[in-house]
Amino acid sequence: MGDIHYRHEVKHEITRSDLIAIRQGLQAVAQQDPHVKKGRYLIRSLYFDNLYDKALREKVDGVNMREKFRIRYYNLDPSLIHLEKKSKVNGLGTKYSCPLTAQEAQKIADGDIAWIADEMLKEDRRSLLCELYIKMRDQGLRPQTIVDYTREPYIYGPGNVRVTFDYDIRTGLRCTDFLDPDCPMIPAVRPRTEREMSGGTGIILEVKWDAFLPDIIREVVQIHGRREGAFSKYAACRTFD
Repeated sequence: MGDIHYRHEVKHEITRSDLIAIRQGLQAVAQQDPHVKKGRYLIRSLYFDNLYDKALREKVDGVNMREKFRIRYYNLDPSLIHLEKKSKVNGLGTKYSCPLTAQEAQKIADGDIAWIADEMLKEDRRSLLCELYIKMRDQGLRPQTIVDYTREPYIYGPGNVRVTFDYDIRTGLRCTDFLDPDCPMIPAVRPRTEREMSGGTGIILEVKWDAFLPDIIREVVQIHGRREGAFSKYAACRTFD
């Protein structure tokens, strides 16, 4: 999988007024990701976990070294699908990925992994796919739930900074038919009155950078009174189990 490249990552749950203010600041100093259309895109992910909810529990408990697998595609377009593994060590994150065809992704979602054994014999095998196969076979890793949300991304060259707003988070409950655009999805955030009581909004600001975070970006995304790492989209969606 090549050299490991860890990045700094921080997340904050923010209010809608925070989003508007930070967005205005970012539009003045950064640029929108050139790959998006109309400034945002839909992300659909299928997350994996084992029978003991290892990934969920490690996230909730703040375990220092953890990983999670997911299959992801964008704007409900199955022509580009990736298997991904995200790892966290000492607060730093890294991501590995490899491409999947729509047919391969659906087979994995259905629990059909026998065909991956042939992949392991290839000289140019997809090592991440082989790792998923071993963990599904030996550790009981299985598809758990679909997570949908809208992402609004900004980039800034120095520091290789990426700032995103994620919102409209939805869950497919136990549905794993994630290639079906009509798969029933429901909001993963509590109704408004309860949100106001708990302080939850379901709007997530995420900032990632390499060796340093430029002061100009730090000032734009500075938020007072917001708790870092207080929200996990996967964990929020699993609360509906």
